[in-house]
Amino acid sequence: MSTIHSLAIIAVVSVCTVFLRAFPFLIFGGKKEVPQTVQYLGKVLPPAIMTVLVVYCLKGISFLEGSRGIPEIFSVLLVAGLHLWKKNILLSIGLGTVCYMVLIQLVFAA
Repeated sequence: MSTIHSLAIIAVVSVCTVFLRAFPFLIFGGKKEVPQTVQYLGKVLPPAIMTVLVVYCLKGISFLEGSRGIPEIFSVLLVAGLHLWKKNILLSIGLGTVCYMVLIQLVFAA
C-alpha cells in the first residue's frame, strides 16, 4: 500500500468522523426544540448500555474453577460503590479497571 493511498484513507475517515460529529448539531442546533423521542433515548440508553456491558463482561465467570470470579465481583462492587459515592464515571471505571488488573496479575495470578 502506497503512502498516498494511506493518506487518502486517513483523509476520508477524518472527513466522515467530522461529519458524523457535526451532524446532530446541524439537525438540532440553534433554537429548535429537541424532539421528545430523542430526549427519552438520551435518558434511557446510557443505563441500558452500561447494563449490557456489565452482563457481557460477567457472562464468562466460572464459579467452579480458578479464582471463582472474585476479581470480577470485587471490581464490579468497587465501580458501583465509587460511582454511587463520587458520581464520576471516569474515576469509577478507571479505578475498577486498575483494581481488576492488579487482582488478576498479582493476587490471583495462575
